[in-house]
Amino acid sequence: MGKDYYKTLGIPKGSNEEEIKKAYRRMALRFHPDKNKDANAEEKFKEIAEAYEVLSDPKKRVIYDQLGEEGERVYVPGGSSSSGAPGSSTYHYTFHGDPHATFASFFGGSNPFDMFFGSNRNHSQQDMDMEEDDPFAHFGRQFGFPGGMNNGFPGEGRRRRGVQSERLGAGRKHQDPPVVHELKVSLEEIFHGCTKRMKITRRRLNPDGRSMRTEDKILNIVIKKGWKEGTKITFPKEGDETPENIPADIAFVLKDKGHAHFKRDGSNIIYNCKISLKEALCGCTVSIPTLDNRVISLPCHEIIRPGTVKRLRGEGLPFPKSPSQRGDLIVEFSVRFPDRIPPQSREIIRQHLPQS
Repeated sequence: MGKDYYKTLGIPKGSNEEEIKKAYRRMALRFHPDKNKDANAEEKFKEIAEAYEVLSDPKKRVIYDQLGEEGERVYVPGGSSSSGAPGSSTYHYTFHGDPHATFASFFGGSNPFDMFFGSNRNHSQQDMDMEEDDPFAHFGRQFGFPGGMNNGFPGEGRRRRGVQSERLGAGRKHQDPPVVHELKVSLEEIFHGCTKRMKITRRRLNPDGRSMRTEDKILNIVIKKGWKEGTKITFPKEGDETPENIPADIAFVLKDKGHAHFKRDGSNIIYNCKISLKEALCGCTVSIPTLDNRVISLPCHEIIRPGTVKRLRGEGLPFPKSPSQRGDLIVEFSVRFPDRIPPQSREIIRQHLPQS
């Protein structure tokens, strides 16, 4: 005796597409093994998925309807009957799918219960049977679905349109906080702008919605001219994906690398220029390097005191919002004092330097 898929879903043979969906929704929620702890719930859940897979597919349903409830014989083109009657071959449909995958595909996720019931409601058999015709009709009205739930579960509508849903049926899914990495960049990279390629390894779900695989991905991080330290670049949902989690965002936060010559102050850069006491008192011309590998000659004719600052306009970093304009290169002077002075030189200095 073959399986009676209509009886499995509790519907008459002439049921239409919406009635088949409605029946599957009711029966699948009633016998889902996560909610129904009866010993035969898992097997019943599989039978319901098998029935739905056949009856919801027009081609499979036509063949099934031609065979009758036994499901033992199928017409084979070119068979022994020339009148179009069933041939001598036999057929029995075998369900090779995953009932949980069928459930997730229909509802748009693996667990629609949390969205409707919440954590404080008792998921009993009585809950499932509160409305025999459609146990979730009043929930549809509560959540503002047009016509209650009778027009099909919202996740099913999106499935037909080929749009993957992470909202309904995935009520228990949550997104972890962003995974933040520090990204060190040089002042030259900030000056010119650059693109960094970062390789990440992450877990992703397979098409069955349950098993996972590990894969590598290259993220291209475009760093624009003048970006400030602390700038965050976010790649949405590039983290690990599991049946329970929405992938976390991955974020990179810019951090300045140390530099041999310069320090950063916003869009300005600071250069410490060391000169001798003689140069500080008698004047000199110093050579100041720049981030674009030029050298600027800076004459200093006046006396340079410790802490003296000179500003070279427009020789700093580009402004983030206006890269054609630049900050300043600030030259801070430090004076190297001698460790000792010969007595005769000391006497000459004493005679010529002012007393106050």
